[in-house]
Amino acid sequence: MKPLKEVAMSYMALAEAQKKLQDGMYAEAAAESRKAMEISRTMPPEEAFDHDGFDGLCYAALAAAQAGMDEYAECLQSADKALRYFNRRGELQQDEGRQWIAVVFSKAVALQETGAPDAAAKLLGVVKEMIAERKGELPGKEEMLREADRRLAILGGRSKPAEKKGYRAWWEFWS
Repeated sequence: MKPLKEVAMSYMALAEAQKKLQDGMYAEAAAESRKAMEISRTMPPEEAFDHDGFDGLCYAALAAAQAGMDEYAECLQSADKALRYFNRRGELQQDEGRQWIAVVFSKAVALQETGAPDAAAKLLGVVKEMIAERKGELPGKEEMLREADRRLAILGGRSKPAEKKGYRAWWEFWS
């Protein structure tokens, strides 16, 4: 395969994973995410392709799919891999900001479900801040906020939002 074809096929598989996620087809979304990464790894190393960024997007989709299938330990691993990219180079206001928010949310859910309520509450608070700061469209925004609030209520409001005067969220310095 020519590299251009591999790039196109990788992104098509990732787009299919995103579509499957929206349709609630989590096993299929996980398979498409893995397929996208497999295809991208067939490119020659000398090709100019942002493997870290692409893998970050794939792992974000994979984490959401794993959370949807109640595979929380695996979700934590995928979320951590995705966050290695997003926490260094993520742009909240760009298209990839949606995936960044989604992977933080997936990690929060997995932490709550695996018995780490304090860490989960902290990340749910971060998700709410990120959503509030994001400009532009965010599909599923209201549903994600409702679910974050529901989970925080279950956790007993462990997360205290930072409302200091002049407060700037940590990702604002990178976005």
